[in-house]
Amino acid sequence: MAPGHRGVCGVRENVDGKLYFLAYGRAVAASIDPVEKKPLYHFLPGTFTFSIATVGCNFRCGNCQNWQISQFSKSRKATREMIAGSGENLPPKEVVRLAKESGCPSISYTYTEPTIFLEYALDTMKLARKAGLKNIWVSNGFMSPETLELVAPYLDAINIDIKSFDDKFYLENCGARLKPVLENCKEIVKKKIWLEITTLIIPKLSDDKKMLEKIANFIRKELGDFVPWHVSAFSGAISWKLQRLSETPVEKVKEACEIGKKAGLKHVYTGNI
Repeated sequence: MAPGHRGVCGVRENVDGKLYFLAYGRAVAASIDPVEKKPLYHFLPGTFTFSIATVGCNFRCGNCQNWQISQFSKSRKATREMIAGSGENLPPKEVVRLAKESGCPSISYTYTEPTIFLEYALDTMKLARKAGLKNIWVSNGFMSPETLELVAPYLDAINIDIKSFDDKFYLENCGARLKPVLENCKEIVKKKIWLEITTLIIPKLSDDKKMLEKIANFIRKELGDFVPWHVSAFSGAISWKLQRLSETPVEKVKEACEIGKKAGLKHVYTGNI
């Protein structure tokens, strides 16, 4: 990355030969959610989780529902000062304090992509662990092995999107690749971090029956039949670039659910219907 340039995430910049994360400690979102909203159905069920995010993402998914913050630094061509001033100043110790005060047993790093605010997330995770709180990631799974090694000792649960089983979809819709996501899912299970998978059923893009069967079979064979699979309906109206597409028919989501069950998965759930 040349001096003065930023990465695809839009929040890391080469400043005089050094790479800086411009949004450290700047929480653009800080909310209390049911843990099931992540979605996690088998980790601390019935509890609430303190959720944070910064701007930025390493994907550019047309279906993104949080694009106002995930694509902030790219779609608006934000200046360094705009990024550094985004959200509110919420240092790691303050995140932990607020989570404890609210009675939440966990902190979730979510809404955008936690790998993008890794330094901020990791510092918070370490303090959270000392305070007796659990750490949750909601991620696209597209991270380096080094990143996973860094966070694994402090990560208790994660929900990862397997958006499709088609590399072309990942390239055209997300600007990424499928294989690293699958490899990270396998490694997360090996590390005994609780994992749940989500797939958004997008009409004409990720609703192919054979493709859904491939995802279900991958989960069962490579991750384990105990790993929950959430199949969710898509809404074009709130997406970044796919407003032209209709909502996912309820029947299609239920079909995906049946595909998972027929593949031998023990826990398959529908969402957004």
